[in-house]
Amino acid sequence: MTRFDAATEETRRGLFADAIRAHEERRSPFLTIEAAVPNEDQQPWVQFADGLVNLDCTDAELGRVKTLLDDYPEFRIDDLERPEDAEGTNVRIAARADPERVAGFLDRIFAEVYEHPADYRAWVAAV
Repeated sequence: MTRFDAATEETRRGLFADAIRAHEERRSPFLTIEAAVPNEDQQPWVQFADGLVNLDCTDAELGRVKTLLDDYPEFRIDDLERPEDAEGTNVRIAARADPERVAGFLDRIFAEVYEHPADYRAWVAAV
């Protein structure tokens, strides 16, 4: 990979698909994508490994995840974990699809689940 961040829908999705392919080629333990929005305290992240998308979310965000999954019938929630000492839920989603389809889903997580603006910047933090 030669680039590690992007700030438009088209370039983010291309970046995410390239990162997924690099992760698979390298057989790395996981891929981490972080997103930042100016003036926001919490910067969300999403991980991908072995066909699973992993993210943390609030109850409201979890509702938006479930709504988003309506557009991805081939994806499904694999596990929900609500640790007693944490606020929110860790969600693991089985996402068995080509890198472009997964990349679109990841971009929509940041845009629709975390409600980031259209020009949010995302970084591939680990491949």
